[in-house]
Amino acid sequence: MAERFRGFLPVVVDVETGGFDAQHDALLEIAAIPLAMDSEGYLRPRPTVSTHVEPFPGANLDPRSLEITGIDPYNPLRGALSERLALDFIFQAVRDAVRGAECQRAILVGHNAAFDLGFLNQAVRRCGHKRNPFHPFSCFDTVSLGGLAYGQTVLSKAVLAAGHPFDSREAHSAVYDAERTAELFCSVVNRWRQMELFEQTHSGLDVA
Repeated sequence: MAERFRGFLPVVVDVETGGFDAQHDALLEIAAIPLAMDSEGYLRPRPTVSTHVEPFPGANLDPRSLEITGIDPYNPLRGALSERLALDFIFQAVRDAVRGAECQRAILVGHNAAFDLGFLNQAVRRCGHKRNPFHPFSCFDTVSLGGLAYGQTVLSKAVLAAGHPFDSREAHSAVYDAERTAELFCSVVNRWRQMELFEQTHSGLDVA
């Protein structure tokens, strides 16, 4: 894994929020899925780590966003953590995965990845968190990769084009969207790996 991505471990992240403004709108859910690689160079998702997040003090909550996600931010049954505790929980799992893969840092994989990375970085700034395992600005975006590999940029359509199921009733949950994004990213990378192995078999090139 470290050789494949220059020392970075791809970790799929999806967030659900109270709007589109990372600086002022609440972070409400976060899910992260570190990826693993088998002996033949194929990627697969590892178990999902996720948590609900309490709105930070003064956070904006756009009713239109809450209607889409179906989140009630103040429902006590959510078991939400403060932003600091939520980041500690997610980051510890990511750091463990980075060490296990013998990588130096995590790199965020997301669908419209700049959105997820923006909310993550703003939460890090608000908390003054000093142990963020993610690269602060580089990321892999499955919008671009899905368009390249399957001619589809919408998550549901790209996932279906990759041969995986997608239930629109489950969408806009951080866990569900992260898991579908992980399937999509792995499908694209594994498709490329298949082509590498095909070329190696038919041309004698060493692409391992």
